[in-house]
Amino acid sequence: MAGMPGPELDKYTESLIRDFCLGGVILFTRNIESPIQLAALCNHLQEKAIKYHGIPLFLAIDQEGGRVARLGNPFTQFPGNSAIGHGSRSEERAEQFALVTAREMSLVGLNMNLAPVLDVQRNKAERHLEGRMFSDDPDKVALLGRIVVRTLQENGVMAVAKHFPGLGKTSVDPHHDLPTIEVGPQEMEEVNLSPFMGAVAEGVSAIMTSHAIYPFLEPRLPATFSREILTVLLRQRLGFQGMVITDDLEMGAIKKWWGVVHGAVASFEAGADIILICQDQEIVMECMQKFRREVLQGNIPMGRVEQSVGRIMKAKSRFLGNWEKTSLEETSTYFAL
Repeated sequence: MAGMPGPELDKYTESLIRDFCLGGVILFTRNIESPIQLAALCNHLQEKAIKYHGIPLFLAIDQEGGRVARLGNPFTQFPGNSAIGHGSRSEERAEQFALVTAREMSLVGLNMNLAPVLDVQRNKAERHLEGRMFSDDPDKVALLGRIVVRTLQENGVMAVAKHFPGLGKTSVDPHHDLPTIEVGPQEMEEVNLSPFMGAVAEGVSAIMTSHAIYPFLEPRLPATFSREILTVLLRQRLGFQGMVITDDLEMGAIKKWWGVVHGAVASFEAGADIILICQDQEIVMECMQKFRREVLQGNIPMGRVEQSVGRIMKAKSRFLGNWEKTSLEETSTYFAL
């Protein structure tokens, strides 16, 4: 899953779709000018993917509400998870957020929301997580997370729970450097994992990895590279059968210490199904070429590739199997354009 540079489909992005069967595109504010332009862009991307390979793309966005919301006005603006979790009507607010967000995302052709954040706040939130966590109560985070997951997916948008196995205690922003999070077995079980267990039980489509080291689970590697965390803990112990997606591999936590290309292969070997690279398409190409060499040389077993492809195709069949072109007229009417 790759980012693209601007508000229109460019030749390089089309090449990644045509020649390398890119599986998804993540969109940011740089790609969005209006609901009509965005709907036309999503139509164009899907038409190219279906023309070349017969398989629609995941079209993803971070639409958490509050300070992480790529869809600005005239899309409905919500205050974010911390505001949703505060007060007596939090369940109703969580459902309303997910219902409206799914409706508006679907109207412009987006099919995957990289939300909800299921990190549990511990002490004062690190700056990049301020306002993004529902609560310091793991049961409340689990409850509201399940409501958001269920409502998004019942209304046709895949949910992605993040950041496994929990960033709530971090004091370092992984966008810039590599956090080490000291949590013991009891805290991991009762605080960090509880919301993700709820999301798994709710049938969440995907879970996003965290770029942090959890020493008692894996002393040297971030969760994104850890087979112990992604395969043994998440797959085998929690029973998660959906897709595992990395957080952006261009973040400092990965890029500074290991590099994006090494990170792409290492995360796949650990158990990730979707490799997320949000900015540099030349690095996306390098990663794809590296994967091909590793598979052809037998370093990555074909059976491992087929596992991930199976999970991806199952999600695409469920959510995108009856893909239809977005109606620009319907979009215009809804947003009163």
